[in-house]
Amino acid sequence: MKLKKFPLAAGVLSASLLFTAACSSDSSSGDNASGGAKGDQVVVDIFQGKVEIADQLKALTDQYTKENPNVTFNIETVGGGADGAAALKAKFASGNEPDIFSNGGYQEAVTWKDKLEDLSGEPWIKDAFDNTLDPMTIDGKVYGQPMNLEGYGFAYNKELFKKAGIKEVPQTLDELEAAAKKLKAAGITPFSIGYGEWWVLGNHGLNIPFSAQEDPDAFIKSLNEGTGKISGNQQFKEYVKLLDLTIKYGNKNSLTTDYNTQVTNFATGEAAIIQQGNWIQPMLDKINPNLDLGVMPMPLGDGGSVKGKISVDVPSSWVVHNGAPEADKEAAKDFLNWMVTSEEGKRALVEEFKYVPAFKTIEADAKDIGPLGAEILKYSEEGKTMPWQFMKFPDGVKEEFGASLQEYVGGQVTEEELFKSFESTWDKLKK
Repeated sequence: MKLKKFPLAAGVLSASLLFTAACSSDSSSGDNASGGAKGDQVVVDIFQGKVEIADQLKALTDQYTKENPNVTFNIETVGGGADGAAALKAKFASGNEPDIFSNGGYQEAVTWKDKLEDLSGEPWIKDAFDNTLDPMTIDGKVYGQPMNLEGYGFAYNKELFKKAGIKEVPQTLDELEAAAKKLKAAGITPFSIGYGEWWVLGNHGLNIPFSAQEDPDAFIKSLNEGTGKISGNQQFKEYVKLLDLTIKYGNKNSLTTDYNTQVTNFATGEAAIIQQGNWIQPMLDKINPNLDLGVMPMPLGDGGSVKGKISVDVPSSWVVHNGAPEADKEAAKDFLNWMVTSEEGKRALVEEFKYVPAFKTIEADAKDIGPLGAEILKYSEEGKTMPWQFMKFPDGVKEEFGASLQEYVGGQVTEEELFKSFESTWDKLKK
């Protein structure tokens, strides 16, 4: 399957510093002698939040170094949305700013604009898929390079589904519960849930009812203007039913289950379904490279406007610090260009990172990007996707939404109290 050009949903969004993904913490620094600007020795500091691609990124910078020996890379990886964001802010506050870091776009791009280098003149601009530059475009200028396309829904183990006698992929809540009952009857835990991670709930979970609104942008605008309500909204009520279903048929102690444990439980076949996306493919391959996987929608009731759709978007973009020394900036920009235009860089992005490319000049075979990436690509080519709405939320809302949902999962608040807390959080943090 070759990558084809496809239109992203209008208003394509990106994720946050967590890059939709790993919320455990890890750090690595490497003396990867790299360089793109020929001349004096340059050290390019990279700060990134995807724990699952830390090794692949180091290997890629090592390759770049071989070709450009005058630049060394120092890579720091801090996974986790709030943790990563706080760590990045601390680095800037201490004067230890990275040369390359990541940005989720839209609201986050506006927040960090004064620190971002204008990349509008970079050669890769012309190769990006339609709308993939939107998250980092402000007043007609592009401030970030899209990393990739990512999508999520319920990834499922086809072998375990077959073992339980599930012949049709569930498209509605009732069908999903019927499948869960069959899995349980076969001695298989239906869901691997990791609600110890706020972003699984506050970002990815809540994106579904926001996307299911008749006009998501108008709904968000109504919340900002104080005229909209979450309480009593049918789509949010349906999402809570979906959440309840995963808790009922999921692993125990979901609030103390972190990202790594959640993914490991799925990879080892202890559970058949996981709410995650194609970013977990490298982790799965390390544990069990022969998994036969699919991706299905996260249904709201009978499906409604989001029936058959999964969430696909640009998760994050690479940005360059505009206050970095000129030699560092030039080397940083050269590396980013090399990563998406050189044969070695393009190969690594699809074969090692397992990325669904954001550039039409990078081809991706299903065997390269893995079964989850192939599923994301298939949904995208068929137009069965919805954008990520959560990056339109006011700063801080996602984290508080996640915390409120964790309280609900823990039985500390009722559904009505949950929705009231959503509204009070939005009112408190809106601008």
